[in-house]
Amino acid sequence: MAGGVASARGFRAAGVAAGIKPSGALDLALIASDLPAHATAVFTTNRAVAAAVTLSRQHLAHSNGTVRAIVVNSGCANACTGDEGMNAARVMTTETARLVGCPAEQVLVASTGVIGVQLPLEKIRAGIPQAFSALGADQGSAAARAIMTTDPFPKEAATRVALGGREVVIGGMAKGSGMIEPMLATMLGFVTTDAAVPPALLDRALREAVNESFNAITVDGDCSTNDCVMLLANGASGVSIDDSSYAQFVAGLTAVCRELALGIVRGGEGATKLVRVTVTGAASEADARRAAKVIANSMLVKTAIHGGDPNWGRLVCAAGRAGVAFDQSRAAVTIGPTVLFEQGQPHDDRAAEAAEYLKGKDLAVGVNLGVGAAESTVWTCDLSAEYVRINADYRT
Repeated sequence: MAGGVASARGFRAAGVAAGIKPSGALDLALIASDLPAHATAVFTTNRAVAAAVTLSRQHLAHSNGTVRAIVVNSGCANACTGDEGMNAARVMTTETARLVGCPAEQVLVASTGVIGVQLPLEKIRAGIPQAFSALGADQGSAAARAIMTTDPFPKEAATRVALGGREVVIGGMAKGSGMIEPMLATMLGFVTTDAAVPPALLDRALREAVNESFNAITVDGDCSTNDCVMLLANGASGVSIDDSSYAQFVAGLTAVCRELALGIVRGGEGATKLVRVTVTGAASEADARRAAKVIANSMLVKTAIHGGDPNWGRLVCAAGRAGVAFDQSRAAVTIGPTVLFEQGQPHDDRAAEAAEYLKGKDLAVGVNLGVGAAESTVWTCDLSAEYVRINADYRT
């Protein structure tokens, strides 16, 4: 279904321009639940973490996973900003809580933008009431735009899940374009549902969905200081999730998360192609995922794909250095439907066919490791000169 983070019943969102971004673009988002919601989240594994990550972890623990709102700013990561940065994150939650009418620990916070820059508190204090006044069930798209940094387009997704003649809605938004190598989460992702989900099941569901979506993408191999994915369930639909309906709920949640995650890769900094990397024939699923990530992050693979060069040797080389079991005599490499290497033998006579395929925008490459039956898929993008330009000029 069309929609985003405010699609589920009992949720409202807003996106406003608080003046954090010099451009005057939207830069402050608010998500609010009319009812106390069960919440769970996954955060970056980077040991250099932003103030928002630290504070949101604390609030989830102190509130026993009960959340009424999430406040998000773009244009400033508020990372590596010391005590002043922590104070700014607290101000964001206390000001939001005052307006929503809940304890501060029932507000989560997220930030994204340049590292090492202090948040302008006077603009935050003025912007949060503006965002609160703008809250609406039809304002999810504004919120999705307000969390963007170098993203070329906003990312939204929503779905309905039918359960015993009734339905629940799951919706979400995400941002991310560069510094994408998720490890437990991705840049910023926010998902809401009007289902009632017990805390233990909610946490399990998020981790399963993230593993098959946000944790299965990469743009440039970098794990951010601010990565998080937050999930809120407020029960406004009157439908409760239990063990019997869990699989259907997770399928819907995963579908929403995957759509958002693929949007991040499609909008990767400088990206012109979406690439699905599938590793098969692995000794274990963990080995397959590891090899797929190595291939997807290979600068040589990504530049070859950008240039339309069917250089299958780069795929073999990346798989061989992944640190997992690999049998070259039984391995195979495919670009699209074309097999270019199989059982130790090259098929360079098929290179022209593969080169023609690489002119497309949605591509698939595959490597069979030749040692087992496990497989895994990771999505990435090509690497262009535009990526270098964006990141060379990011601060200056």
